[in-house]
Amino acid sequence: MLSYLSDWSAKFGDMPDVLPTKQPFWDRPGVLEDKALVEASLNSAHHRASFFAASSQHSGDWLFALPIASCGLRLDDEAVRVAVGLRLGSDLCVPHQCHCGSQVNARGLHSFVCKRAPGRSARHHALNDLVARSFASAGVPVTKEPVGLIRTDGKRPDGVTLVPWQSGKSLCWDVTVTFTCPLADSYLSRAAQEPYAAAEMAASRKEEKYVDLDARYIFEAIAVETLGVFNASAGHLLDDLGRRISLNSGEARKTSYLYQRIPVLVQRFNAVLLHDSLPAVDGTD
Repeated sequence: MLSYLSDWSAKFGDMPDVLPTKQPFWDRPGVLEDKALVEASLNSAHHRASFFAASSQHSGDWLFALPIASCGLRLDDEAVRVAVGLRLGSDLCVPHQCHCGSQVNARGLHSFVCKRAPGRSARHHALNDLVARSFASAGVPVTKEPVGLIRTDGKRPDGVTLVPWQSGKSLCWDVTVTFTCPLADSYLSRAAQEPYAAAEMAASRKEEKYVDLDARYIFEAIAVETLGVFNASAGHLLDDLGRRISLNSGEARKTSYLYQRIPVLVQRFNAVLLHDSLPAVDGTD
């Protein structure tokens, strides 16, 4: 014991007078040291962007989800393979031509941003439905795709609460994950420099889109990267929403469950999108 304490102190500095009993106190300095070594060894923008995404808060929460199929938390083997490969920056497939005519490299990156992928719309609707049901679980009635909030051009967000959310105002939200891939060419340079870059850029575009929203409403963009990273303001919303669900249900872990369900959904559809890009076999679609 004394030998361990001496070694630890020599590497990480003086210890407090009262020795902590929590294991994370002893582990954290070593983990941070290893993280710094890994980060210093990264020699490409792709690997740096993958590293920043993997080390961002909540991006790996799907790894902690219990595989309960009835709760939508179970990933099949292929979804796990794609999710882990994306997280590690590994190759996912043999290079091939997408149905849209674009080339898909071994990392499958085009698959996740292809405008013609059948799974795009399904993923968006599934994510929006998850958010709407979460509001309902918190006791907040909502309607999806409300009409008439912006009278000038007919744009409509993905949902709105039917009762005030904060400061006497209802909350409108709009989810985006379609093209929010930090490894895509449009995001890679920024994503390789700072975490959350792709999600924040996508959220900013949504905010600009709804800048003329009626002053009676609060607008929130929920941008989720393909690697599971949220924009900061969406994280604050999910924290608040999870807290309200916990108060309504009596289950204290609802916030962590919410942070698990969204990345699980995104990772499941990442596998769908990759397969959408694959060529037909034996003449079948």
